Amino acid sequence: MSKLSIVIPVYYNADTLQLLYEDMKNKILDQLEEYEIVFVDDGSGDDSWEIMNEIREQDEYVKCVKLSRNFGEHAAILAGLSHCTGDCAVTKQADLQEDSEIILEMYEKWKKGNKVVLAVRSERDEAPVKVFFANLYYKIVRKFIASNMPVGGFDCYLLDRQVIQVLEMLDEKNSALTLQVLWVGFQSDKIYFHRKDREIGESRWTFSKKIKLVLDSMMSFSYFPIRFMSGVGVLFAVIAFFWIIEVILEKLIVGTPISGWASLMCIVLMSTGLIMLMLGILGEYLWRVLDASRNRPPFLVDEVKKSGKEESEKLS
Repeated sequence: MSKLSIVIPVYYNADTLQLLYEDMKNKILDQLEEYEIVFVDDGSGDDSWEIMNEIREQDEYVKCVKLSRNFGEHAAILAGLSHCTGDCAVTKQADLQEDSEIILEMYEKWKKGNKVVLAVRSERDEAPVKVFFANLYYKIVRKFIASNMPVGGFDCYLLDRQVIQVLEMLDEKNSALTLQVLWVGFQSDKIYFHRKDREIGESRWTFSKKIKLVLDSMMSFSYFPIRFMSGVGVLFAVIAFFWIIEVILEKLIVGTPISGWASLMCIVLMSTGLIMLMLGILGEYLWRVLDASRNRPPFLVDEVKKSGKEESEKLS
């Protein structure tokens, strides 16, 4: 009998947790052979931890993990994966924007031998601006980072126990867990679902976090920034070389005086700006190297409340 773990990262989701559990209980939990739900509190400042434990009192198959502070959603998911005990694990958002039935669809795909199953967004009911920037991010990823990124992108996915062990072994910081899932390979499949707009609460996925995700994705999985710097350097060197030849020939043939203070200052200022940009990109890489050399864990666990099932098995 196979066991499915459902990992749910929680960050200021006090208003949706009970609704989420009731939705899963009414729609999917009774259809699973064996399951566990792993809630991970990613440093929420509301009543999320208390509500998670109330749900744990209702269901002996619920485990609660509390991180010492906010480490980010990807670290919270990794913490949940490291504490789950299932033969496979599926991630689920706590904002009620994905139907719970997609868990069963991914589980059935896993039973057919797939070790990675992605829940791809085929449609989105969110604001046009938000959809535009999300699609732009996935286009950038497909173009420069991972060509196998699905067109609609994904946040929810199912992983076999073997894949979970590989992700734990990677232990990467300042990275994107979704891209790690694509990187590991293994036999995979996809399901498609309609992502609904958020009706309860507000998203904590801020603009700065989105920018960090783009930078982490680029720096961790692509040579593009380094190659971009090299390409710009070569381009400017070639332009400067031909410009020098043109100026010398014009002086010798036509007799034009070599002047142009204003144009020279424009070139110097533009070149200085490009140099600062390149140094900034190099600084991003150096900071990541420094952060990795510290060997700090990607998350710290403050408290774990095991499921009632685990505690009873330990006593027996």
